[in-house]
Amino acid sequence: MSTVKGMHLHRRTFLRGLGTAIALPLLDAMTPAFAAPSVANAKAPCRMAFTYVPNGIIMKDWTPAAEGANFEFLRTLEPMKAFRDDMILMSGLMQNGGRALGDGPGDHARAASSYLTGAHPRKTAGADITAGISVDQIAAQHIGPQTRFASMELGLEDGRIVGNCDSGYSCAYSNSVSWRTPSTPMPPEVNPRMAFDRFFAGVDTSETPEARAKRERYSRSILDFVMEDTQQLEGKLGPTDRHKLDEYLYAIRELEKQIEAAERNAKDRPMPTLEVPAGVPVDFADHARLMFDLQAIAFQADLTRISTFMMGREGSNRAYREINVPEAHHGLSHHRNNPEWIEKLAKINHFHMEQFAYFIGKLKSIPDGDGTLLDHTMVVYGSGISDGNRHLHDNLPVLFVGGGASAIKGGRHVRYKQETPMANLFLTMLDRMGVRPESIGDSNGKLDHLTDL
Repeated sequence: MSTVKGMHLHRRTFLRGLGTAIALPLLDAMTPAFAAPSVANAKAPCRMAFTYVPNGIIMKDWTPAAEGANFEFLRTLEPMKAFRDDMILMSGLMQNGGRALGDGPGDHARAASSYLTGAHPRKTAGADITAGISVDQIAAQHIGPQTRFASMELGLEDGRIVGNCDSGYSCAYSNSVSWRTPSTPMPPEVNPRMAFDRFFAGVDTSETPEARAKRERYSRSILDFVMEDTQQLEGKLGPTDRHKLDEYLYAIRELEKQIEAAERNAKDRPMPTLEVPAGVPVDFADHARLMFDLQAIAFQADLTRISTFMMGREGSNRAYREINVPEAHHGLSHHRNNPEWIEKLAKINHFHMEQFAYFIGKLKSIPDGDGTLLDHTMVVYGSGISDGNRHLHDNLPVLFVGGGASAIKGGRHVRYKQETPMANLFLTMLDRMGVRPESIGDSNGKLDHLTDL
């Protein structure tokens, strides 16, 4: 055992050096060999992550006919085949807050803002925006103090948070799924370097561009700054923990290298009409996987236990030339039953799922306590719109993946009663986190069939 030397590390131990602090993953040395049973049997913490995709899904390529354990993987979900036993495909859930309810057009703004809040947003393009508190932020308010960062908000598309973006709805509604208060959205960070510096290097991301450039001229890998502390710690660890630490630090350095490569590529490419932050990878898949890596390592080091990730802002007009879809995503979603447009949308849906499957594979590959990160994480993938052509907010595409602290039974397609609020799922997830509000949004109870059948 790696703890035979009798050393006990505190769970919040950091490697430090020259203003840098790097959190450690869960090591055996953090649970002493001769600790009391209540300490030695302590489980890894439960985490939650949400991945949002815009503009709906081609539902005929998503929803299998069979329920229960013998469901088939249709085209969009095909990349998730390897994780059948880790997932629950949910049908029948809805977000009533995404519907017009007398407010007319603006389904994309309502889809994003209601997705994790279960609330109908106030129709305004001014400063009086109002939605609800999102499930991730309800969890963050309760368990955030246990980690260095209460939550992590990431995305792949930069966007404004002011102005009119959808038929009289503020841009804040389309560009955020996370809401700290009913009037305070949490805009996602789209630049991998900025996210990495904030979570792993302890850098003040509000510094001026001039100060940042000066610092970067003298910068090295953050691992260089903690080398002495790392060597001292490794000398005290057993072989198992040394291996865990080496793998973790290697993952951080590989992430740094990918970000550095993206920054070099960004300097050489022609800038598009809309400015893209320096350091954002040219390739969509590279960008998405960098952001997924950031979430995985942040969970591994227990820097945070809550993340939201927007693979595109709602109403996104991104083109996907890398998969031979040069047309704007949003425009294609209004396909009017055109088979050619539907096929292109299906390609986008499959492409998104490939990136998500990479994330799930990453979580499943990282040891965590008595299992893996995936065993101790609840991950939800989906959209606030089902049929993008008709802007429907019922029977939403919802994929639940992970063990939720080993309490969730996967390998099933569960069809819920139509008009079941998606917020019921959030109540159930919060309960697994030890957070128990009376309600969230339009919830009317917890969701059944997550641990049984």
